[in-house]
Amino acid sequence: MQQVSLFVLAEQPSVANHFMAELRNYTRQTDRMRFRRNIERLGGILAYELSKALPYQPELITTPLGTTNISLLEQQPVLVSILRAGIPLHLGVLDYFDEADSGFIGAYRHHDATVPAGFTIRLDYQSIPSIQDRPLILIDPMLASGQTLVKVLEQISKYGTPSQTHILSVIAAPEGVSLLEEKAQHPYHLWVGAIDEQLNDKSYIIPGLGDAGDLAFGNKL
Repeated sequence: MQQVSLFVLAEQPSVANHFMAELRNYTRQTDRMRFRRNIERLGGILAYELSKALPYQPELITTPLGTTNISLLEQQPVLVSILRAGIPLHLGVLDYFDEADSGFIGAYRHHDATVPAGFTIRLDYQSIPSIQDRPLILIDPMLASGQTLVKVLEQISKYGTPSQTHILSVIAAPEGVSLLEEKAQHPYHLWVGAIDEQLNDKSYIIPGLGDAGDLAFGNKL
C-alpha cells in the first residue's frame, strides 16, 4: 500500500505560477507584505485542491425560493502550523477552512556537528487541539530534509489519531519527500506547490527561495 500520495501544483500551468515566480525572484522578495500575501494565495489554492480529498455529506439547504442538496464537509479539519514561517501559509489555508481548529508548534534546527546532517530538530512551544478522528492538515512552507515534519508528526500523535493526515508545503525537495515515504507509519497526503532539484550541503532547497521565515518577518539573530 502506498503510504504517501503526492499532488504537485506546478505540474499543470496556472496563475499560481505567477505567485510562485514572485516568491522566488530575489528582486521582489524585499517586499515583505507581497511575499506574505503570495504565500497566503498559494495556501488558498492548495487548500482548495486538498478539499477535494476530504469526506462530504449532503445537506438540505433552504433558499428564498425552495430547497436544494449541497455536499458539505462531514467534519472541519484541524490545521497545525510550524512556527514562525508557517503563519502566512496557515492564514491562506484558514481562509478556506474558516471554521477549522488551529494548532501551532515551534520547531527549529539546532546545529550539532556530531551528527551526520549537522543539525538536529528541536521542538519547544506547542498549542494543539485534539486531532482524534479528525482530518489533520500539517502546514510548513518548506519541506527540505523532512526531519522537522517527521519529528512533528511523531509529537502530534500524542494528541490523537487523525482520520486523515495531509501535509501542505509551498516547495519541497526530493530528499524530504523520500524521508516521509521511508518513515511513514500510516498514509499521508502531500500537497506541494513545486518539487525542486535537491538540497545543498546545508540542507537548504535548491533553487528554493531562501529562508521563508526571514523573508516574511525579518532576519533572526
